[in-house]
Amino acid sequence: MVVKFNFLSKYLGMQTNVTMCLPSFSFADIMGDRKEVYVQGMKYQTLYLLHGGSGDDSDYVNFSNIVRYADDHKLAVVMPCDYNGGYTDVPKGPKYLKYIMEELIPLTRAFFPLSDKREDTFVGGLSMGAAGAMKIALTYPELFSAALVMSGGAKHPDTLKPDSPLALPGLSMKRRSDDPDAMPMPNLSKIHGTWEEFVGSKHNAFLAAENDVKEGKPLPEFFFACGQDDFALPTCRLGYEELKKLGFKASMLELPGYKHEWDFWDLILRKAIGEWLPIRHSAIYPGE
Repeated sequence: MVVKFNFLSKYLGMQTNVTMCLPSFSFADIMGDRKEVYVQGMKYQTLYLLHGGSGDDSDYVNFSNIVRYADDHKLAVVMPCDYNGGYTDVPKGPKYLKYIMEELIPLTRAFFPLSDKREDTFVGGLSMGAAGAMKIALTYPELFSAALVMSGGAKHPDTLKPDSPLALPGLSMKRRSDDPDAMPMPNLSKIHGTWEEFVGSKHNAFLAAENDVKEGKPLPEFFFACGQDDFALPTCRLGYEELKKLGFKASMLELPGYKHEWDFWDLILRKAIGEWLPIRHSAIYPGE
């Protein structure tokens, strides 16, 4: 079942769209032992799934088989729209991180049959959404048990510093704008501030990861995946390597022959939902 709804967000300052997959009757139920499919009080494990740059809440439904995967494995999937905001609270602008954490999650749990337990809650994303998912999981580790990071990763201070040997093309704080007709993209300096401001801020997911370990917080498990021909591979590898050094449980899959493309992301969604994430593959019925 695909559910689409629209509501007024306080933190975005506008109406915003959300797309959800809610498991309903499927062929998996015909093959199973349970006769009742819809039981009052039942709940679902939930994946909050974040789109990439220039996308919206409908991307995964349009370009992947997420509806079928959600149905087959009895997983609710919530897909918000970020409007190229980087899942970040913009100074003097929309608060995309607060929107996710303080509006979207409470709203979906209040209106739909979603479990509020940490072990039943996951976050994932691709490209810009990968950075958002990694940052969210590390900033709120007590709320998410696992994170799926596809073709990207959180911004590391060393990749953003202009004179650093690790600086990656297209990720510096100053974006080139030679072509006046080029597709407009977010100005990172307006979102993150200066490099010095970024290092010690809540935007720095790697600082959050260090603090999680120091403070003894529960650490989410991370699943990284990237195509070997993808320009985002260095970012993805860096995220995986840094979290492993800190003691996080993390795995990394690199597949040859894939770039920044939906064929890859659909393949990874299938593997993540079917094999990697700690999914029950069934609804949570009252008393369980």
